[in-house]
Amino acid sequence: MKYVIIRDDDTNALTPVSCLDRLYRPFLDRGLPVNLATIPLVNPQVKLPDGRREQFAPPSAAHLTAPVPIGSNRALLEYLHSSPGFRVVQHGLHHDYFEFDSHHTSELERRLDEGTRLLTEAGFPKPTTFVAPYDKLSRTSMRLVAERFQVVSTGWFELERLPVLWWPAYVIRKLLRRAHWKIRKTRLLSHPGCLLSYRRPYDRMFESVQHAVSQRQVTVLVTHWWEYFPEGRPDNPFINVLHRTAEWLANDPAVRVITFDDIATSRVALN
Repeated sequence: MKYVIIRDDDTNALTPVSCLDRLYRPFLDRGLPVNLATIPLVNPQVKLPDGRREQFAPPSAAHLTAPVPIGSNRALLEYLHSSPGFRVVQHGLHHDYFEFDSHHTSELERRLDEGTRLLTEAGFPKPTTFVAPYDKLSRTSMRLVAERFQVVSTGWFELERLPVLWWPAYVIRKLLRRAHWKIRKTRLLSHPGCLLSYRRPYDRMFESVQHAVSQRQVTVLVTHWWEYFPEGRPDNPFINVLHRTAEWLANDPAVRVITFDDIATSRVALN
């Protein structure tokens, strides 16, 4: 059996309900869970290092200056709470570029704990899984995240960014060519890149997803809801690829879609 985890990044207080429902209704109607990496307190002015605005903050939010908590969007909360197929995981705090690429322990602890508090105050279960913005985790933040969460989902792991006590397990993982590994109670999951992305050729995207799933016991499929709506308009060919993926995942008896919680609780064990 092959296992797939759908991870959609960047849901936040500014996310339109209509976008999530357009993308994931075919998943939800087929009983396929979707993990939303959710920003607890989004910075509406967040920018990339080259100065471009992040597209998960729509132009309509350009006038906002203060961070916006996830609990402020009542329509979004009602939608997510009424759709049990969605599972919320913690995606940083503000989604600033370097917010977890730091060694300031007390500030990192504050950011982690405030993010968890905001999600639970919005009515979501305490998250078991952490996704760092831009996959940027320092050695210090990696240790602190592992103390608080049962799963860390990221693109890759680098030796110099891991606590020294983790190095032997990391070397063994590299020698065995394992995408996923474990330190004490924390499962560390890497993914094969953002295969469902507008930056990839649409005509080969579905086949690349199938190939990636065939190569791993557990595959984390990462995508970003806002990529499907450039300038607020739906990219129908791209959306069709996502929906074709949902149909395949629902109908292939050799593939099962699971949640990060299934990994956190060992309902699905990593080899």
